[in-house]
Amino acid sequence: MTTTVTPYRSRLHPGRTGFAHLLRAEWTKFWTVRAWPLVLAVAVVITMLISQLGASGSTAGGGPEVTLGPDGTVVTDAFRFTHRPLTGDGSVTVRVTGLRSADGRSLEPWAKAGVIVKQNLDQGSPYAAVLATPGHGVRMQWNFTHDTAGGTGDLTTSPRWLRLTRTGDRLTGYESADGRGWSKIGTVRLAGLPRTVEAGLFLATPAHLVVHRAFGGTSERYGGGLVTGTYDHLGLKGTSTGARWTSTDVGGATPNGPAPENDRPGRTQVSAAGTYTLTGRGDIAPDENGPDTVQMSFQGVFVGLLFMVALGALFVTGEYKRGLIRTTFTATPARVKVLAAKTTVIAVLTFAAGLLATALGFTLAQSRLRDNGFRPPEFPDLSLLDSPALRAVAGSAALLSLVAVLALALGVVLRNSAGAIATVVVLVVLPQILSFAFPLPAAQWLLRVTPAAAFAIQQGKTYYPQVAHNCLPESGCYPLAPWNGLAVLAGYAAAALLLAAWRLRRRDA
Repeated sequence: MTTTVTPYRSRLHPGRTGFAHLLRAEWTKFWTVRAWPLVLAVAVVITMLISQLGASGSTAGGGPEVTLGPDGTVVTDAFRFTHRPLTGDGSVTVRVTGLRSADGRSLEPWAKAGVIVKQNLDQGSPYAAVLATPGHGVRMQWNFTHDTAGGTGDLTTSPRWLRLTRTGDRLTGYESADGRGWSKIGTVRLAGLPRTVEAGLFLATPAHLVVHRAFGGTSERYGGGLVTGTYDHLGLKGTSTGARWTSTDVGGATPNGPAPENDRPGRTQVSAAGTYTLTGRGDIAPDENGPDTVQMSFQGVFVGLLFMVALGALFVTGEYKRGLIRTTFTATPARVKVLAAKTTVIAVLTFAAGLLATALGFTLAQSRLRDNGFRPPEFPDLSLLDSPALRAVAGSAALLSLVAVLALALGVVLRNSAGAIATVVVLVVLPQILSFAFPLPAAQWLLRVTPAAAFAIQQGKTYYPQVAHNCLPESGCYPLAPWNGLAVLAGYAAAALLLAAWRLRRRDA
């Protein structure tokens, strides 16, 4: 006798067996288990509290007065300047014949020798400059934060002719190898430039900073840096009220503001043949040494994500543990649809909760930081909707959502709560901890290739390519750009979901 088993067919109307019905079913499951909404609420509260407590432990104040550039950026504006006033249109031309270290230290790649037109001698005033460097060729830079590349000639092996021409409020930079054939680098507009400006030679070099990272500690050794540049064929075309060139240490030519008169190292020597030799230190660039107050406002996310990981894993492994997953797959044989519905529900819930936690946490942390001395003009007063605060808030919420999705996908693959949670913690949290102890190259590698790269989304400082800086994880600096770092975590979550879908189709419930 042969027994025929009738296959199961859902009694629901076909319209109710679609994806919308699955979403409603998974949504109902989440709110039915009372512990899961409670975990979500605790994650929000803990994230907010720890963000505020972390901000409470940081203070600022009593440091040197900062210099602000034309756009309000904190800048370093200290250099050796040999100049004459230029009234109306005109140009300044020179040949830079050499650049060398004057204090026995290695020559900084971003040491600068060239020509500059500056509104006045005040620190932070608008300027445009054409300069030669030993490590980055010829550049045109203006108003501290802007930089464009010219030629790639090596100043240490061949002289470079440089020219800066003013027409109204427009400055055009040129370079030449022989002083006859000139190549245009670029034209910039300095709005509000007065009729009379200061034009001439300048010399600067960034501070020499050596960072040593070994297991268990980081040490930094600072060297002031002193550089000597040589120039000839100096010429100024246009109307000038000064008959002679005057030399000045703008800002005292020290990284921390004006120096005492007897401590100013800059000097200028002029030979009978018209060769100018300038020696000095300092830099004309954005100041990236201050703390990142945006990143400091998200310390609670590091703890809050542990709750999201647990929630994402338990949302699926709980059904495997109780055998309820068989009922789910019997009612809905399209297993990938079930996975998609679970993923959508957990992603939306954790993102919404994360957005609430990070928005409130950021607002409270910023208020506490201002009370502790992190106030303008040295530190920006950011509201929730200002850039980069908005990106950091929304990105941190996305980070929390993605780790929950990653945990859910690994829960499907491993079918074990502890295994899925431990794996996500190892992938996301452990590299962040190890980066504080590993040598810097290894630490930066970890923060490029692991999901911990996503914490870069919390960076609030802009790191400019024309400024050399040591990117230390403990100071909130990450080797990847913010959105690129978040994309690494998104890639891991997508790969885990594909693996989970493959396992669901090939493995019994």
